[in-house]
Amino acid sequence: MSDVTAMILAAGRGQRMRPLTDTLPKPLLEVRGKPLMQWPMEALAAGGFHDLVINTDWLGDLIPARFGDRFDAGGPQAQSSMSSMSIRYSHEGHDFGGALETAGGIVRALPWLGDVFWVAAGDIYMPGFRFTQEAATRFVASGKLAHLWLVPNPAHNLKGDFGLSPEGLALDTAPEPETFTFSTIGLYRAALFSPPYCDIAPGNPQGHKAPLAPILRAAMADGRVSAERYNGAWTDVGTPERLWQLNAGAPSVPHT
Repeated sequence: MSDVTAMILAAGRGQRMRPLTDTLPKPLLEVRGKPLMQWPMEALAAGGFHDLVINTDWLGDLIPARFGDRFDAGGPQAQSSMSSMSIRYSHEGHDFGGALETAGGIVRALPWLGDVFWVAAGDIYMPGFRFTQEAATRFVASGKLAHLWLVPNPAHNLKGDFGLSPEGLALDTAPEPETFTFSTIGLYRAALFSPPYCDIAPGNPQGHKAPLAPILRAAMADGRVSAERYNGAWTDVGTPERLWQLNAGAPSVPHT
C-alpha cells in the first residue's frame, strides 16, 4: 500500500540519557555504527514506504541537519525507488516551545500522515523488525483503529503495558504474567485521533500535550485495537548503560 505513510517520534529530551543528550538528541545517539533512529528509517525504506514525518524538539535542528529532506537507505548511490523516502519535519520545539507528547505530536502531524500510517519511536533498537506492505494491507482490511506489536516484558517494565487476547486483540488489563510491553511500533488510522477517543483539533493548532496510552486504552475497551507478539531483538535504549551494552556487543533483550 504505497499511500501508507510513517512517523518517527524524535522529540523527547532523553533526561535519563544525560550527559550524552546534553549535546545530541537521543535518536541521533549511535548504536552499532548508525544513529538509533536510522534503524527504523532503513526498515521503512526497505518495506517500500516513501513518506516519513519526524517530530523534533530538543536540539531538533540537528536531526534535519543529519538527514535532510530525503533518506536513501542505500546511500547517495542508491537507485531503487524502494530505498528512498521523503522527509517532513514537525518542529514542535519551534512551534510551541516544547514537545507535545506522543498523541499530541501525532495529531500535530496528521495533515501529513493521511488515513493509515506507521508510528515508531526513534529511541528503540529493534533491528530485525520488518515494516511490510502485507501488514498494512491486513490492518486496513481488519477495520481496526490501531495494531500494536508487543514484546515480552524487560526487567525495567516487568508489569508490562497491555494484554493480548487469543483472538489478537490488545487488552487494557490482564493478569500480570500475561501482560506485554508495547514495542512503540504500531499501525494507526487517523480516526483514532478524533472523538470519541481524542478531542484535540486536527493538526493540533493549539499545541496541546497528550499521551497516547489513554487513547489506546479507550479504543481497546471498544475492541478496536489489535496486536501481535514480537519475539525478535528489542531494546528500549533508555539509559547510558543500555547503550554501552549494545555497543559493546551485548545482545538485545532476549525473548522466550
